[in-house]
Amino acid sequence: MSRTRVFALTLLSMLAFAGNSLLCRAALRATRIDAASFTTIRIACGALALALIVRVRRGPQPRAGSWASALALFAYAAAFSFSYLSLSAATGALLLFGAVQTTMIGYGVWAGERFRAAQIAGLLCALGGLVGLLLPGLSAPPWRGSVLMLAAGVAWGVYTLRGKGAGDPLRVTAGNFLRAFALAAVLSLATLPWASLDRAGVGYAIASGALASGVGYAVWYTALGGLNVTRAATVQLSVPVIAAGGGVLLLGEPLTLRLVLASIAILGGIALVIRGQPAAATVRARP
Repeated sequence: MSRTRVFALTLLSMLAFAGNSLLCRAALRATRIDAASFTTIRIACGALALALIVRVRRGPQPRAGSWASALALFAYAAAFSFSYLSLSAATGALLLFGAVQTTMIGYGVWAGERFRAAQIAGLLCALGGLVGLLLPGLSAPPWRGSVLMLAAGVAWGVYTLRGKGAGDPLRVTAGNFLRAFALAAVLSLATLPWASLDRAGVGYAIASGALASGVGYAVWYTALGGLNVTRAATVQLSVPVIAAGGGVLLLGEPLTLRLVLASIAILGGIALVIRGQPAAATVRARP
């Protein structure tokens, strides 16, 4: 692929990933849709979009994926939605990204990967940024939403780690979305007495599932053909920044000094870790 096409595809996929945070926050703040219904509609539309994309690109294929990965995917999507009942788009995206990368870096340490001094400093810097963001204070994010988003990040980190070497990533993701829909449907049935829908909320959920998730992943997997692994991991540092900018410009959310400083510490620290890893050892996350 040409550099221009790689750049355009990468930019579109990063906008899609950040768009998930913006769409979810907008839906749960400004419409009457409940978090469980948003989750179910998002996963259903993501499964449909991915199934159609796989069929168009590769023709009829046997189902891929696993129930264990689908459970991790569902846990991510559900915790993600419920956390945005109280978190801003920027704070949520930063916590999610920090938790995803920390989970995968922690797995690397547990698996015996050796870190250089700069990588250790970067990891400590990122963890310090997370702690600083969550410390009590007037500008601290709500703790319940924060815990849920951190759990969503851990779940997505587990999902990403399980996906390494699992085969065609697009087909595997399509299969996992389909299985996760069954789990999301159970959640919706369990919370049926509190269910609430409106046209705008459903529209946001459809856009999040079909476009930001389904099409977003398809575009990202295409872009990866023109990126080395380290660049692919590094470019994802832009996702919380895009979400923060979108939250301020589109949703009217405040940009606090605490959030800015925490963002610099978390994203800068993770960048140090990623840059110090061999290309083959870097894990690509796709929150």
